[in-house]
Amino acid sequence: LCILGTTGEASVLTMAERKAVLDVAVEECKGKIPILVGTGTIDPEHVKEQTLQAIDCGCDASLVVTPYYVKPPQRGLIRHFETMADLGLPVCIYNVPGRSGVDFLPESIGAVAGHPNIVAVKEATGDVSRVAQIYAACEANGVSKDELLLLSGDDGSTDEFVLGGGDGCISVTANVAPTLMHNLMMAALNDDKEEVERINAPLGRLHEDEFCEANPIPIKWAIQRIGKIDCAYLRP
Repeated sequence: LCILGTTGEASVLTMAERKAVLDVAVEECKGKIPILVGTGTIDPEHVKEQTLQAIDCGCDASLVVTPYYVKPPQRGLIRHFETMADLGLPVCIYNVPGRSGVDFLPESIGAVAGHPNIVAVKEATGDVSRVAQIYAACEANGVSKDELLLLSGDDGSTDEFVLGGGDGCISVTANVAPTLMHNLMMAALNDDKEEVERINAPLGRLHEDEFCEANPIPIKWAIQRIGKIDCAYLRP
């Protein structure tokens, strides 16, 4: 269960609001499914604060995006992720250069993959060749592919990503079509290309339309339309 990510508008929540979300998630889901919480932001001290809050609330892992806008060099990103992993909560690195303005390269992922608390990467470039590149970089650093989960963060290419060796996805589409996305991932993990094509065919337009404007505007509108939330805005 991934909470307080981009779709959850975590970047504009107060610490008290974040705690309220985390407390509900832990109460409802702890022990049933791992709870992954977005704690990444531009200020490393704030990332630490949010990560420590997640630890205190009982969450299982943190989703840490590359610091946006400031465009750190690769060595700075490496240090950033290792520092956050040193806090003790397992880390899923979130690489989304289209939003952050900086790309955490496969070679750099390989350099940090040996850290015991760096357990996954959410790769949202849309470049499915990254799967092979990241695994090659990990191998070059003595890290086996079984030690790092690769998760797609781009719904439109998630099927190819997993068929190409990825482990799953963190999905926007799953907010409105969770069963279909689950079935799609299971088919891809089983390398059933015919079933992947069958399931994904009706989802293609949805993958496109949910990004007709910046996420989460379209998907929250859709969630409201199907009756899952009362208001499509964070604060009415």
